[in-house]
Amino acid sequence: MTAHLSPEQLQDWRRQLDCGFAQIDDVFEACMAEAYVKLSPEALEEFLTQARFLGRMGRGVEPVLIFLQEWPQVVQSLGEDALNAIMTTVRLINKSPNGKAIAPFLQTLAAVARRLPTPAQLQHYMDLCLLLLERTSGSIHGIHKTYPSPSLAVFFDKAPLLLGVLSLQGLSNWVNYGIRNYSHHPEQQRDFFSLASNDSRAVLQRERHGTLLMDHTRALDLYLRALWQDGDVLVPYSTTFDVQRQPMPYFDAYGMRLPDVYDDRAGISGMDRYRAALAHMAAHRRWSTPIFADNFSPAQRLAIECFEDARVDWLTLRDYPGMRRIYSALHPTPVDGACNPLTHSCLRHRLAMLSRALLDPPKRFESPQLADWVQRFHALLAQGASNTTEIAGLALSYLGKTRMQSDQLPDTWFKDTEVDYRDDNRHLWRFHELSDDEDSFDNADQTPPTQEIQSLPPRHYPEWDYSSQTVRPDWVSLYERLHPSGNPADIDALLAKHAALAKRLKRLLDVLKPQDKRRVRFQEDGSELDLDVAIRSLIDLRSGSQPDPRINMSHTTDGRSIAVTLLLDLSESLNEKARGSEQTVLQLSQEAVSLLAWAIEQLGDPLAIAGFHSNTRHDVRYFHIKGFGERWGDDVKARLAAMQAGYSTRMGAAMRHAARTLDTQAADKKLLLVLTDGQPSDIDVKDERLLIEDAKVAVRELDNQGIFTYCINLDASADAYVSDIFGKQYTVIDNIARLPEQLPRLFMALTR
Repeated sequence: MTAHLSPEQLQDWRRQLDCGFAQIDDVFEACMAEAYVKLSPEALEEFLTQARFLGRMGRGVEPVLIFLQEWPQVVQSLGEDALNAIMTTVRLINKSPNGKAIAPFLQTLAAVARRLPTPAQLQHYMDLCLLLLERTSGSIHGIHKTYPSPSLAVFFDKAPLLLGVLSLQGLSNWVNYGIRNYSHHPEQQRDFFSLASNDSRAVLQRERHGTLLMDHTRALDLYLRALWQDGDVLVPYSTTFDVQRQPMPYFDAYGMRLPDVYDDRAGISGMDRYRAALAHMAAHRRWSTPIFADNFSPAQRLAIECFEDARVDWLTLRDYPGMRRIYSALHPTPVDGACNPLTHSCLRHRLAMLSRALLDPPKRFESPQLADWVQRFHALLAQGASNTTEIAGLALSYLGKTRMQSDQLPDTWFKDTEVDYRDDNRHLWRFHELSDDEDSFDNADQTPPTQEIQSLPPRHYPEWDYSSQTVRPDWVSLYERLHPSGNPADIDALLAKHAALAKRLKRLLDVLKPQDKRRVRFQEDGSELDLDVAIRSLIDLRSGSQPDPRINMSHTTDGRSIAVTLLLDLSESLNEKARGSEQTVLQLSQEAVSLLAWAIEQLGDPLAIAGFHSNTRHDVRYFHIKGFGERWGDDVKARLAAMQAGYSTRMGAAMRHAARTLDTQAADKKLLLVLTDGQPSDIDVKDERLLIEDAKVAVRELDNQGIFTYCINLDASADAYVSDIFGKQYTVIDNIARLPEQLPRLFMALTR
């Protein structure tokens, strides 16, 4: 509906606006025509009043120009009564040093209103904006704000994107996290609120609504293996930051790529959407074979992909008919005649209609031509599974019969044509020659490089920030690698040095060693007859008494079920000489660990040994010295002999990583022994309590996993902090020179 306004009316409104910016004259008539249609007379008067205020604020032409253009659209979502609340927020922003943020606030208001269509929701959003303004604007004397917020304007720019993937509560949590952790770091704060930092994206992912892929990878992997006898690495890609063109699922030699999150859609849960995408890719892997693409045009490739997708979906429904409900709900239903061939290319629309018809059970079709191709498709598959080459021939025949001159038009019809559970079909094509087309596809035959790996890709671990009482997700990057090797004879020499101690330990170990078998008597069902009980029962039976039916016995192994990980702090302080000794703490630790590893080998308990140190949160190094599957031998001794100390002690991340392998051990008791000579610290942390509190939370996390954590501390002043981390689960060894003797004894006491 278009309003026809008289010149007199426009002039009267222009005088009422009372704003001298010449740029307004170019758009004033169009803005007022839209406002006249969408606003009541009273709201139109208030609209001009507030526009006059914006023009006189002294913030330039941009705020009033944006308001004139955007407010009628906002009214459609929120109603006319929302204006007072919005202008109250504008006035509060204007009174602060953040006047430049008014323009982006108004510019994104219409998009925000579409996501928050009630006044209460919008008020919550504006309160959040004012909180960000208050907490991040700077002040010289602590009374009045004198410096603008570094993040308010960029937050307004990102608000529509954020509200597209977060609930209001999720947005509030995200904003509060940024305020707590970056309010005193302008550059980092700007990076956080502009979604430029990894921390910002990680928190965003944590707060997203919907079904997250990383929370369900195990269940989906089992689904692939059980139904398709297939399996691969499931790799998420972000759907948040690619606003121009959303990527599609695909698979290659490195894994199956899926969106990081799926919302429920059309009555189908996010989990079922993942199952549909995986089933479609698994069907391609089972039934599709690559064909050469060089001689096909883009339109022909599009048709072949459509028919091949329909073929593998039909074969899937033949084997798993329960998938029909999911496929039918997720597949769009294009309307016949929706695409006008005079103005648009309708090839995608026709193929989407055909794909929908091929998916549905046989029925009468309004279009005889559509029914004919459905019959041809089913006739081809009635003989078996067919193959990619045959289906390509059918697709080319379809394209030749239905091709229209308008298919060459640049404007393509996309509405209701995207089947989002299907992949991008890059696996279907091979190329004889290098060309621009090949740049878009990964080579399916390519295998990852087989060069020697010195270090694995980083693992990211959270860290607890006690000051804000929040978890920083993916905050620490940990690099694990195999420890370099030295001379194993050095460790043999250390063991020979402590031969007398080893003999005393041997007597203690004999007591702790598991016995082979223990007899369990008085069993109704057992592995063999217990003659003593059987004879007694026979006597009772013949004497007329009720016999004891428990005449069998069985045997059980009287053994230990303990798995141990010894985690060594390899920080720089180990290079210092021990009190009362000419040896360094590192050398004494080598002797103690060697004796302990020898003792545990005698007992037969699974043992892993690892060391760690850190150089800021971006570089925590974790060294494997002995794995659970390795025997105590020259390889392990060589790594122990090469132990070196350096850098700092970020203990929480190292404990969380050690728990990953310890948790997989099939043992009744799992023990993590931490050998350290000082409190957690790192060069990028000024607050000494931060890493102590994080290690304390890590101990609690491991306890919840069923892992018993115990600390052997070599710091004489450790009582000031070690109990905060480990509670009563620690021992402080004041005389470090006695460490080689005390460490094995302590282990035996813990595992007796």
